[in-house]
Amino acid sequence: MTPELDLLLWSVILTFVLILIPAGEALRRNGAEAQGGARDNLPEPSIFNRRATRLYKNMLENMVLFTPLVLITHLAEASNSMTLLGAQIFFYSRVAHAVIYLAGWPMIRPLAWFASVIGMGMIAWQLL
Repeated sequence: MTPELDLLLWSVILTFVLILIPAGEALRRNGAEAQGGARDNLPEPSIFNRRATRLYKNMLENMVLFTPLVLITHLAEASNSMTLLGAQIFFYSRVAHAVIYLAGWPMIRPLAWFASVIGMGMIAWQLL
């Protein structure tokens, strides 16, 4: 398995953890019975829950782009130091993005997101 595929796996794990955060917060806040039912009459989500939901959706959007880049790199046997660096930048930027987003720190979140885009661009550039 290439190192890029390892980072894809870690990115999948990160995505799953990010999905669990708002789900766990809603379960804690609303209780198992409410969350286990049809969820038609739940109270308005907390600010944290809304932020965490936006975070995991943003991660899913980025995974749609990152995943094929890594798979194409693997299938084309195009793995090199630049594709690895791109995958590392993507993953670690996404970890930083998650921490920054959940903490609600303004103005630096887009920088972490942009760094992850640069990482994907580095991989794509090697495939062209």
